[in-house]
Amino acid sequence: MTSTPVIDVDRLNVRYGDFHAVKDLSFQVGRGEFYALLGTNGAGKTSTLETVEGHRTPTSGTVRVLGQSPSDRAAVRPRMGIMLQESGFSPDLTVKESVRLIGELTRRADRVERVLGVVDLTRKANTKVSQLSGGEKRRLDFATAVYGAPELVFLDEPTTGLDIQSRDALWDAVDRLREGGSTIVLTTHYLEEAQQRADRIGLMHRGSFHREGTVAELTRTLPAVIRFALPPSTPEAPPKARRAGDGTFHVETFALQEDLFTLLRWARDHAVELRDLQAGPTRLDDVFRAIDD
Repeated sequence: MTSTPVIDVDRLNVRYGDFHAVKDLSFQVGRGEFYALLGTNGAGKTSTLETVEGHRTPTSGTVRVLGQSPSDRAAVRPRMGIMLQESGFSPDLTVKESVRLIGELTRRADRVERVLGVVDLTRKANTKVSQLSGGEKRRLDFATAVYGAPELVFLDEPTTGLDIQSRDALWDAVDRLREGGSTIVLTTHYLEEAQQRADRIGLMHRGSFHREGTVAELTRTLPAVIRFALPPSTPEAPPKARRAGDGTFHVETFALQEDLFTLLRWARDHAVELRDLQAGPTRLDDVFRAIDD
């Protein structure tokens, strides 16, 4: 990544009358980075993205995208691809016509046939949008976003409605974009996608960042968990273990390796089988659950 950010947001505020949706939000996304902007319901994520994408004017603050104001569509739009949750293609246009239209509107150069091949819609090229399945429409949304391999790509819930094979194909295409230098901004409710792929995550809550950082930085704020069950004949629980409502036992720890070793040694010394043993670091969804409403 270069030192010049692709997205530079400084003290962004967005208001709707008396409602303060985004509050003094500042963040940067570097060139070539995969950044996930996540948020609880009503966190201000959508308002933030709409402002960065140039669809909304900020109440105050500064937003620069690719060195320009996102409101300067002539300068920014040809370099930026956006995959919305619902793109609203004309149902009477064919798949090929829809992709070609977006290319003309965004002034990005590409071959329609190449893009349709990327999203496995070649056989549907002459099919009307109204006749596509939900998953095929999402693949068409993705095709129009990545037409011309733009420098910056926004993916809003990109895998909703896709089967496993289509999801894998989409992420393979995203990986190829990144290899070409594209910057990716993701929003998703599938937190495992962000955990597996994002270089950094901005987690919004009530209009500002609850936390921002790498997955490791976010998850290490909470303890890891060791889970297991004990045979009914076990006379006592091991040290630090707490019994959960379902009868299993949990050990919460910031020293996972050390405490797991202690637990296994206790089980050996007491000739006890630790049933359904699981041990692992905190997941991103645990960080979400820990947000104080």
